[in-house]
Amino acid sequence: MSKQSKSKAGTDPIEVPECPDCGKPLPLCICESITPIENKVWLLILQHPQEQDRTLGTARLTALHFEDAVLKVGLSWPSLSKALGRPVDDPSRWAVLYLGSAKVSELETENEIVAINRKGEIEPHQRAILSDIEGIVLLDGTWSQAKALWWRNAWMLKCQRVILGPKRPSRYGKLRKEPRSDGLSTIEAAAMLLAGLEKRPDIAETLNGSFDRLLTRYREVQATMPEIAPKPKKRDWRRKGVKARAK
Repeated sequence: MSKQSKSKAGTDPIEVPECPDCGKPLPLCICESITPIENKVWLLILQHPQEQDRTLGTARLTALHFEDAVLKVGLSWPSLSKALGRPVDDPSRWAVLYLGSAKVSELETENEIVAINRKGEIEPHQRAILSDIEGIVLLDGTWSQAKALWWRNAWMLKCQRVILGPKRPSRYGKLRKEPRSDGLSTIEAAAMLLAGLEKRPDIAETLNGSFDRLLTRYREVQATMPEIAPKPKKRDWRRKGVKARAK
C-alpha cells in the first residue's frame, strides 16, 4: 500500500501548520476569540519541557489572555526574578499553586483559595495573606512533572504556597481524567486564582469561556479529523503533584 493510500486510511499523521501564538494545529486554534484581560496580579507559568500536549494543553492559551503574563519552558531557574525576567523585591508576595498531598477538603475552611504553610497546614489570617499577593506561579505539566518543577526550584519556598478547592471538577471531563477532584487545567486554575484574588468574576468567565470553546473545537475536529486531534494519551499520575495547566 502506498503512503498516499495509508494517509487516506487514517494510519499516517497529517502535517498541519501550527498557530504561531497558541502553538496548536490551526484547526484547533481559537486565538481569534481571545478577549484581552488587564490583570493586577501577575501570572508566571512554568512549563515542564516534556509537556507535549499540543491539542488539549492550555498554558500558552492562558498566557495569551493576560497583559501581564509570562510563560517559561524549562526545569529550573536560580530565582523568581530570573524566571520572570524582571526584578522581584519580595518573593513572599508571590504565591505558588502546588497541591502535593494537601487538600482543601481536609482543612477547616470553605474557601476555594487557601494559603498553607510548609507542613500543609492552613495559614492564619487568610484574607490578609491573599489580599497581599502580587503574583501567581502556575506549574504546567503532568502531576509528576509539576512535582519535579517544585523540587528543582528551591526559591519557591520563599513564596506563599496556595491550594485550590474547586466546587466542580475540571471541564476536561472524560477527555482527560484527573486523579483528584481538585486537579484542574492551567487555564481553570488561573481563572480561579486571578478572579478570586482580584475579586473579578469576569476573569473566570472569560477564561472558562475560552476553555469551553477549545474543548468544543477539539471534539468537532476529533470527530472529523482524528489524525489532527487524536485521543488524549493517559496522564502520568504515579506521583502526586499539581497540574496547573494550565491544561
